[in-house]
Amino acid sequence: MDAFAALADPVRRDLVSRLAHGTARVVDLAAEHAISRPAISRHLRVLGEAGLVEAEDIGRERHYRLEHAGLAPVADYLADLAVAPRFTETMLDGLDLEVRRTVREHAPTSTAGTARTARTADLTTQHPSQETA
Repeated sequence: MDAFAALADPVRRDLVSRLAHGTARVVDLAAEHAISRPAISRHLRVLGEAGLVEAEDIGRERHYRLEHAGLAPVADYLADLAVAPRFTETMLDGLDLEVRRTVREHAPTSTAGTARTARTADLTTQHPSQETA
């Protein structure tokens, strides 16, 4: 069974979501759902056949964990559906470079900036509130 068919069932999707947060036993998973332990075991078997979960025997208990590699086909499918950005990072870098170049070419020269600063200083000194009689 492939991952898409396995994830078609809402209970199996819930089990995958639960196992994404850590390992669990069948008893633990059955306690979180309103279905029997054998039903949970059947869902886990389907998920195991799809490569989405892995079982590990620890003592007398069987612990299930999510197999992230099994989700790769689903992740690839969703990535293909994602809308590509209208502008790539390279295009934005080129625009940034062009804006900086244009600003630098149209910026006032340093002598004009100095003249403007001097004019501002003259206006400040000529303000009536600062005049001394």
